[in-house]
Amino acid sequence: MTSTPSDRSPGQEPEARLRADAERNRDLILAAARRLFAREGLGVSMASVAREAGVGKATLSRRFATREELINAVFADRMDAYAAAVAEALADPDPWHGFTGYIHAVCAMQAADRGFADVLTMSFPAAKALEARRTESYNGFLELIARARSSGHLRADFVPEDLVILQMANAGVIAAADDSAPDAWRRLVGHMIRSYAAPGAPIPPVPDAPAPAALYRAMVRLARTGHGSA
Repeated sequence: MTSTPSDRSPGQEPEARLRADAERNRDLILAAARRLFAREGLGVSMASVAREAGVGKATLSRRFATREELINAVFADRMDAYAAAVAEALADPDPWHGFTGYIHAVCAMQAADRGFADVLTMSFPAAKALEARRTESYNGFLELIARARSSGHLRADFVPEDLVILQMANAGVIAAADDSAPDAWRRLVGHMIRSYAAPGAPIPPVPDAPAPAALYRAMVRLARTGHGSA
């Protein structure tokens, strides 16, 4: 039977409103954090997230007690996509093609979201779900390496840490090039795949380098912001 206003206890409606407000605030915070992290990386302060969401710092703290909790919630779907990329690569009947496709896919994810670019090069022990997905992806990548080596197309001295180095380098190029040369990362990845290939392996063509003027604009921006200083 459908309840009428008279059937409800006096406290039900205020409680329902409080729950709805709490859920709305959580959604606002997550949307704001996604925008800021994607645009500026993980260096954004919690206070900036609160301002972007239009809520107070106390409200932010009630929804997400720690920075790791917020990062875990914001990037849960990205980490799902990261794990799915490994599964897709392992399903490729051509191990070398699967390997190179995975490298491209992961680096493209970084390029699409600067916050995620940072997440892939950092560890968040308190963000249990995120780290579990990272471990799952890492184990899949180990299998991907073994398959690509067995095909004879991946260098025998390639190690898993080389992917971490690539992700760090890619994150740096993405941050430095910014909107001035947004596809610069593709050139980096193309050259790195060439370096991973064993003699005789089919190598995808290396994308064109950014225009000199675009790189110059990126260098000027770095100098103005001080990001290039030690």
